[in-house]
Amino acid sequence: MNLQVDVQGNGKKSVVKLSGEVDVYTASVLKEKLNPIAQEAEQLIIIDLSDVHYIDSTGLGIFIGALKTADKSNSSLKIIGANSRVKRLFEITGLNEVIDINEDQREEV
Repeated sequence: MNLQVDVQGNGKKSVVKLSGEVDVYTASVLKEKLNPIAQEAEQLIIIDLSDVHYIDSTGLGIFIGALKTADKSNSSLKIIGANSRVKRLFEITGLNEVIDINEDQREEV
């Protein structure tokens, strides 16, 4: 139960690369890094999940909160690199309808 969060930003674009699991034990680490970025005006926030193999409901809640915060800041949030298992979780919950999810990380970064 470990999560690494690497944030790289240049101007109005921030890439948040996650490695590990996003769950009840690691969600606070993600929230601590993601929320300040989502509060910045007119940001493109790209969350790279290519090294994430598990997300629980707490993790999904962090993404929903970041999306709402980004919307208020006139920013946009995109998810890239989700494996089929993680992508399926977004589909089951319907979050793929409100969060832009792209399987190919090379297209966005």
